[in-house]
Amino acid sequence: MITVRNIVKRYGDRAILNGVTFVAEKKKITYIFGSSGGGKSTLLKTMIGALRPDAGEVLYHDMEITKLRGRELDPFRKKIGMLFQHGALLNSLSVGENIALPMREHTALDENIIKIMVKMKLELVGLRDFEDLTPSQLSGGMQKRVALARALALDPEVIFFDEPTSGLDPIVTSVITKLIADLNRLLGITCIVVTHEVEEAMRTADKIVILHMGKVLAEGTPQEIRQSADPLVQQFITGNPDGPISFRASSKDYREDLMVG
Repeated sequence: MITVRNIVKRYGDRAILNGVTFVAEKKKITYIFGSSGGGKSTLLKTMIGALRPDAGEVLYHDMEITKLRGRELDPFRKKIGMLFQHGALLNSLSVGENIALPMREHTALDENIIKIMVKMKLELVGLRDFEDLTPSQLSGGMQKRVALARALALDPEVIFFDEPTSGLDPIVTSVITKLIADLNRLLGITCIVVTHEVEEAMRTADKIVILHMGKVLAEGTPQEIRQSADPLVQQFITGNPDGPISFRASSKDYREDLMVG
């Protein structure tokens, strides 16, 4: 469904993405992880059309996203959902109003139908009857689930997840991960997840893509990744501080990672 082909993105003299190529298959769950500053966020922004690469292309079916500008991206963006790392809910709106917003902006649905749809989306994420609360009245995990309900508002074919379990405790992390798997299984939604949660990815993914130094270090099923003989891959999936990847970075490297990571 999504083909990433030879994507290059530079900031100054540094290539954050340097020939990234992989395919996210239809109705499958693809997890992307790698080192901090390794280009995951840059790749995600490129895949949704928010960032133009210096070279390469992103294809959604046969639609080349990287050539589209402004309103030309609307047909594509109406077919995708996005769960931002920190939820990005509007605090001035209620939970129900946050979820209804995409429907009010992009459809001609009657208001009564929209209210029914809001209830259905909240039911999908396990937050029935929460529509009158405000985001500030919810826990971090609940806010993530409301943001996911909003991402589902237009019945997307694909949902992109940017660190969906960041800042959550292990139990809520498992809840969010299970929701991703359930949405994929029950609704056939293609899921593309950027994460640091290696074990969650290993349990849930159909495909894993590991980024390192702006390139695809490895890709495959969880079993193929676990069986990889590459010491770099093994260091990523075990989290071992001792290995070919050095963590003795200079302060200059650290500042650059903060700017682009």
